[in-house]
Amino acid sequence: MLRYFYIFSAATGICQGMDHITTSPMQNETETELDSGSGWWPSWRPTSMSLLKSTEAKILSCIQNDLWARFVNLSNQDRIWTLTLNNKTIRKPAEQAPKTPLVMVHGFGGGVGLWVRNLDALSRSRTLHAFDLLGFGRSSRPSFATDAALAEEQFVNSIEQWREAVGLENMILLGHSLGGYLATSYAIQHPSRVKHLILVDPWGFPEQPQPGRDPQEGTEVEKRPPIPRWVKAVVSVVSLFNPLAVIRAAGPLGPGLVNRFRPDFKRKFEDLFDDDTMTEYIYHCNAQTPSGEVGFRALSAGLGWAKRPMLARVNQLPPSMPVTMLYGARSWVDSSSGDQVAQIRGPEHTKVVLVQHASHHVYADQPEEFNNLVQNVCNSVD
Repeated sequence: MLRYFYIFSAATGICQGMDHITTSPMQNETETELDSGSGWWPSWRPTSMSLLKSTEAKILSCIQNDLWARFVNLSNQDRIWTLTLNNKTIRKPAEQAPKTPLVMVHGFGGGVGLWVRNLDALSRSRTLHAFDLLGFGRSSRPSFATDAALAEEQFVNSIEQWREAVGLENMILLGHSLGGYLATSYAIQHPSRVKHLILVDPWGFPEQPQPGRDPQEGTEVEKRPPIPRWVKAVVSVVSLFNPLAVIRAAGPLGPGLVNRFRPDFKRKFEDLFDDDTMTEYIYHCNAQTPSGEVGFRALSAGLGWAKRPMLARVNQLPPSMPVTMLYGARSWVDSSSGDQVAQIRGPEHTKVVLVQHASHHVYADQPEEFNNLVQNVCNSVD
């Protein structure tokens, strides 16, 4: 059941805020349910779901294609914030079967707004869906299990319930970072629903090396960039608190903290926004009540490692399921995991691509090349 939606019509090519947004009459009622900005918290922690909503709307005003944004209700009453895009300027013959939709799943601490450089390009010839993972962004923030297998199952079940509620028979499934890990788990459990799996700098694939053992010993690997200090900062609190507790504990200093540790986000989108829109979006996504990060903590076994590494399970993917893995050449995520996936599954249905001059956020660092690569994959499906 879909209760709440925006319709975004074509804009002028310049991000101009909310002038072209039409809202449903149920908007105020729904937002009040979700808004966490009450009591004394806003004065200490300058965030609320309403501020996240308005910041996201500014980002989405850049989109040119027709955009439908709404909450999708799951059978367990959780809600998933969802974007659906179509290019209405392309006329398709009535007898032509619709193309397989592309579904995009963001990474840890992200949200649908981070795809702003990709949504138009990838929805020109097929329907595109992007959603905030359960526990992140504007989606519901339920309690998560502390057991890794149960937390993973909770994420994956929410994706399957979302698919059923939206009415998709199958999809091209793309996941970035944590989204790549969960997309792989989903494809293992629901293989008939995935026509092609696209993993972008996926988190949680390699096994954690044993103490005192060099994980690259005996192999010839390209030297990877050092792990960014923002990652180290997050990891420094993971073992004691939820990963993003420091942002909330910083109170009114939280937005400045995000700017300090993630100045790259402002640079990646500086031609779209000449202010702190993107870092504010990151802040508001992650300063809310912790939920998805609790699930992520349950999955994690330290810096960059998963308690249940995916390399040990990729053999459970159907051998004929096409898998494309895109890595940033400058990312802290080691692309050798992709090579190992190709060795396990065989090269016929597994392709590994290294995107030059891109870091972990491949889609934002090299958006044109990323969009072309993903578009080519989609065209290979139908």
